[in-house]
Amino acid sequence: MMDKVLTDRKVIVFQLGEEEYAVDVKQVGSIERILPITRVPKTPSYVKGVINLRGVVTPIIDLRLRFGMGEGEIGEASRILIVNVDQMDVGLIVDAANDVIDIPLEKIESAGEVIDSANIDYIEGVAKLGSRLLILLDLHKVLEKDKVQLQAMEG
Repeated sequence: MMDKVLTDRKVIVFQLGEEEYAVDVKQVGSIERILPITRVPKTPSYVKGVINLRGVVTPIIDLRLRFGMGEGEIGEASRILIVNVDQMDVGLIVDAANDVIDIPLEKIESAGEVIDSANIDYIEGVAKLGSRLLILLDLHKVLEKDKVQLQAMEG
């Protein structure tokens, strides 16, 4: 029974357009409804601004725009995933946060074999679960080039 813990990876699944993505549950602090976002000048278009989350100023990134997918409609299901990367909290706007699941490690494949995409750099791997294809994101790489700017925005 003990080794079962090491063979599964617990992830939070979320949606961007038709695709399902996953991030390690340990990196997600909370999942919030869309809150009022204060725009910050001189930031890339995908950096939506900052929110005040329980007294903490948190930068917000629209993941659809970050991945060049075009602006999504903010709807009832839209969420902000508050993720922690390198001791920094960042909010990621996603179309929906679906569920928390365990992915057996043997189901995770390298992305190069499955995905032909410009965003391959941000992808840690891909998991096929039944009819679902989950794209595992490497948040360090997603946020890397914006780190300095995001840290400056943090309260």
